[in-house]
Amino acid sequence: MPRRPLMYSLACMKRILTALVLIPLVIVLVFLGPDWLVTVAVGAVAMLAAWEYLAIAQATGSRVPRIPVLAAIAILFAVNFLWPDKLVAALGALSLGLLVYCAFAVPIAEVLQDASNAVFCLLYTGFTLISLPVLRSSEDGKSLVAFLLCAVWAGDIVALYVGRSLGRHKLAPQLSPNKTWEGTIGSVFGSLLVTFLLIVLAVQLSRREILVLAFPGPISHWLLLALLVNVAAQVGDLAESALKRSAGVKDSGALLPGHGGVLDRIDALLFAAPVLWYAQVIQHF
Repeated sequence: MPRRPLMYSLACMKRILTALVLIPLVIVLVFLGPDWLVTVAVGAVAMLAAWEYLAIAQATGSRVPRIPVLAAIAILFAVNFLWPDKLVAALGALSLGLLVYCAFAVPIAEVLQDASNAVFCLLYTGFTLISLPVLRSSEDGKSLVAFLLCAVWAGDIVALYVGRSLGRHKLAPQLSPNKTWEGTIGSVFGSLLVTFLLIVLAVQLSRREILVLAFPGPISHWLLLALLVNVAAQVGDLAESALKRSAGVKDSGALLPGHGGVLDRIDALLFAAPVLWYAQVIQHF
């Protein structure tokens, strides 16, 4: 009996079981959770991702003090919840604070590397995920976050299975050898399809006076957003792969069975969520 198919089946089973546990919890949080709980939950995910990023950085010889970085991320989320208009000022102050801390707390030969990793970690895992509570607190925010998550998840799932079954042409072999153009194209169609289905579901629910989803405007607008989100998600996935490969690391962690670490699971969201946030800001200019 060949072991490779068996190992692949076990990995798929772990991946599916983990998703079956986490996805309902996330959906309940998005639609029923109070704002403070959403902020706490997303902040906790950001801090877990930061811990894993700093472990990757450590593999390159950087020894960033982890507690100050985690504290900075926690403060950033608290400021966004309590004083959202002070977010940019807080980000600047915290970045400078991390620079000053590293300047005095680490060996002089390591200040540049450690300070750069500390500030980048704050931006990469903290500021990017701030966009989730920001989006949720906006008009039709719950629908926006549901759209974002479904577009990213559907794209990821379709890319995985299309790539494994039909993939022939490598997308970026130096960054992620398993990704193919076929999987990439399938991912785009997956995001577009789930967006269309979400809009159909919202219409059907509204006819029954169940107003839990709202996607105002033409379908073309949401399909364009889905395309934008999908491209950002795939770029985010490749960017994290580049970071891991540069450090010689395969997975960011092992917290999520079948998925690797938290950072491995949310790498697409780290780009897709801010892109959707910025698209909403530009739309309301």
